[in-house]
Amino acid sequence: MNEIKGIHHVTAITSSAEKNYEFFTYVLGMRLVKKTVNQDDIQTYHLFFADDAGSAGTDMTFFDFPGIAKGVHGTNEISKTSFRVPSDAALDYWVKRLDRLEVKHTGIKEQFGKKNLSFVDFDDQQYQLISDEVNEGVAAGTPWQKGPVPLEYAITGLGPIHVRVAHFDHFKEILEKVLLFKEIDKAGSNHLFEVGEGGNGAQIIVEHNVILPQARQGYGTVHHAAFRVEDRSVLEHWIARLQDFGLQSSGYVDRHFFESLYARVAPQILFEFATDGPGFMGDEPYETLGEKLSLPPFLEPRREQIEKLVRPIDTVRSTIEFNKEV
Repeated sequence: MNEIKGIHHVTAITSSAEKNYEFFTYVLGMRLVKKTVNQDDIQTYHLFFADDAGSAGTDMTFFDFPGIAKGVHGTNEISKTSFRVPSDAALDYWVKRLDRLEVKHTGIKEQFGKKNLSFVDFDDQQYQLISDEVNEGVAAGTPWQKGPVPLEYAITGLGPIHVRVAHFDHFKEILEKVLLFKEIDKAGSNHLFEVGEGGNGAQIIVEHNVILPQARQGYGTVHHAAFRVEDRSVLEHWIARLQDFGLQSSGYVDRHFFESLYARVAPQILFEFATDGPGFMGDEPYETLGEKLSLPPFLEPRREQIEKLVRPIDTVRSTIEFNKEV
């Protein structure tokens, strides 16, 4: 089976790795499973937040490019990242939690038959919690067992990726003919597509928007979205398939934690295909994931140089006992 299995991860840009760590750890209750650097820009941190075990399909990652300007939201961007929670009741919990922690949100709404709650962080990065109450399809992950959020309400993985485009017909053609997504619903200018087993973990919501100005990438915006493929052989299939359709790609890239392929599928929309493995526990034990600066083997000889370039961030949590905040 060479099909895309669902969402793998979303990578965004933050103004502050420190604030980003605090927000995802203490507000969202997601687990930092890897603290590393951008392999193409070693002065930049790359933080990975995921479920308890760092499962594919659960992680949102961040770059903190030094000196980058604030991004501008608009059309032609990956506009919002969704996180799955187990139930509608979980959204009620999150309204109270976000209020208490003074996080701006919209209140609970409904789209395509599922309840959701949109909110923003300190950079105006756009997020959404989505309920799995009536969801079927790709299985959710496992919430961070030792985090601050009660397990019955905690985030379990990534939900639908929101994309806003000016040229909808072209993007729809790429999704359906090249990537083999199917359009399953429509509401106004929003179109729901899914792939593989479907459900919240394998969906894209595309908004056709010719009114907003062109988005500009910077902190507070998404860099790229990645989709799951089984292994290297399937990745090679997609390299060939993209070439057959005349789409330029990066070709094979070894990211150590997974193997990848990148392609710009529409103006300013960068998609990655990434293998489910090897994963994040090759160089750190489960108990202390994300607590040291992890480097892939080809960067390890430059550790001393890299540690001087990136300021230290204390991400030790194995010695902290979090109280579940009801």
